[in-house]
Amino acid sequence: MATATDVRKLALGLEGTTEHPHFDRAAFKVRRIYATLAADGKSLNLKLTPEEQEFKTMMAPEVFSQIPNAWGRQGWTSVDLKAIGKAELAAALSLAWEHGRAKAGK
Repeated sequence: MATATDVRKLALGLEGTTEHPHFDRAAFKVRRIYATLAADGKSLNLKLTPEEQEFKTMMAPEVFSQIPNAWGRQGWTSVDLKAIGKAELAAALSLAWEHGRAKAGK
């Protein structure tokens, strides 16, 4: 089980990451936003590729789910923090961070 504190510690430990308010969530950004944490600290949204999202939702549907809108079809994926371990959370955040630091269109 991971917590909002774990998310913040891991995300802010990734090079260049800053935290900013984003509507009712906390956004983690390097060049672009790659993760948003729900205000209640129970879920996290990550920017994955559609292929990464498909794999993660297939392998661990109790942890990962596609956000049910156009953002979700672009790869934005919800993570249930009570169902994910810290090591898996760190790996997923790192993957999303790579997308956040990539230049747009690359």
